[in-house]
Amino acid sequence: MFESLSEKISLTLKKLKGHGKLTENNVQEALQEVRLALLEADVNYKVVKKFIEDIRQKAMGQEVLGSLTPGQQFVKIVYGELTLLMGGARQQLNLTGRTPFSIMLVGLQGSGKTTTAGKLALHLRQQGRNPFLVPADVYRPAAIDQLKKLGSQLGIPVYGSDQKLKPEDICQDALSKAGAVGADILIMDTAGRLHIDEELMDELVRIKARIHPTEILLVADAMTGQDAVNVAKTFNDLLDITGVILTKMEGDARGGAALSLRAVASKPIKFIGVGEKLDALEPFFPERMASRILGMGDVISLIEKAQEQYDEKEALKLAKKLKKREFDLEDFQAQLKQVKKIGSLEQILSMLPGMGQLKQLKALKPDEKELVKVEAIINSMTKQERRNYKIINGSRRRRVALGSGTSVQDVNRLLKNFAQTKKMMENMTRKGFSNLSSIFQ
Repeated sequence: MFESLSEKISLTLKKLKGHGKLTENNVQEALQEVRLALLEADVNYKVVKKFIEDIRQKAMGQEVLGSLTPGQQFVKIVYGELTLLMGGARQQLNLTGRTPFSIMLVGLQGSGKTTTAGKLALHLRQQGRNPFLVPADVYRPAAIDQLKKLGSQLGIPVYGSDQKLKPEDICQDALSKAGAVGADILIMDTAGRLHIDEELMDELVRIKARIHPTEILLVADAMTGQDAVNVAKTFNDLLDITGVILTKMEGDARGGAALSLRAVASKPIKFIGVGEKLDALEPFFPERMASRILGMGDVISLIEKAQEQYDEKEALKLAKKLKKREFDLEDFQAQLKQVKKIGSLEQILSMLPGMGQLKQLKALKPDEKELVKVEAIINSMTKQERRNYKIINGSRRRRVALGSGTSVQDVNRLLKNFAQTKKMMENMTRKGFSNLSSIFQ
């Protein structure tokens, strides 16, 4: 996410911090590099022009130029302006008042609306809500089937849409039946087109007039850059959308959409899709995104992700085993599963301050397939072997390799890594980190 943009801006700011004193010349030079980086990231040129001018005016003030740490002051200004550019503060869904609430998802075909409907339903259920999925795309048969499949997978009720009905009739009937299924929020997956046309917009206007949705969220593909911004502006002009969900942010999106949307369309980004899994939907925090772009990481989001998967009883149990030096391969496997629940290794590393700029990490990008291989090897061991890895001799290693579809070298590498991890964790425990529960308190 924003890898190229982050690298270029961080490099520019690092060079500027190396100057003992800021002058009009070196500030102007730094701003020119930031400007080019933003334009290459497909940020709207008018947005870039205003952004650079706002920073220049603040950076040339005596408070900054006369500071003992002018470089750091400049970084602080850039961080503040980036945060404001993306909205300033987190904009939550408006879920106050009488239920059931209704959320209308709109957007072009291929932006990921149907999958996003499932992701949003899961997110809201985790917040204590009872969502009701409504397939309102009667033109693409697969859309109705896909949403029903997602609902079944998540254990969330789905309205039994009929392709013969009008979308506005489907949504109104679903709204009247929400109480019967115990739902307090409708999530309506509307039709899309490959491009905006009059027929599509007329249909969406009719649904809005009939349902009066609490939220109208545009689902836009971040990979399309400025196109996503233009689409948002058009949908907003006709429907007065309440926010945007940017999908495919985990890909090689250059960042233009996220950095331009608020300024051009005057609507907040409320969520971002960061993967294909149904739990890969994150609330959008402008200040955290600004921190990621500047290479300062996003430790708060990482902690929140860890907290969601954190089991205090298991942590205390693990701490006791470490203290007694009883940490085994079963515990090792359990910890790997916990890490996988938080996100991909690359996502986790990107949230740690400075990690995104380490060239050695880029050359050694984590291979998720290796985790699958590790699990296969451990699963091929007997319970006795998992609890006492030292009994795994040559013949046992050959058997484990054969059973897991790996090589003896792979088994040897795993056992070596495990022994090192075990030693490190036990040393940490002896030095005072035994109470793992304190990490997330």
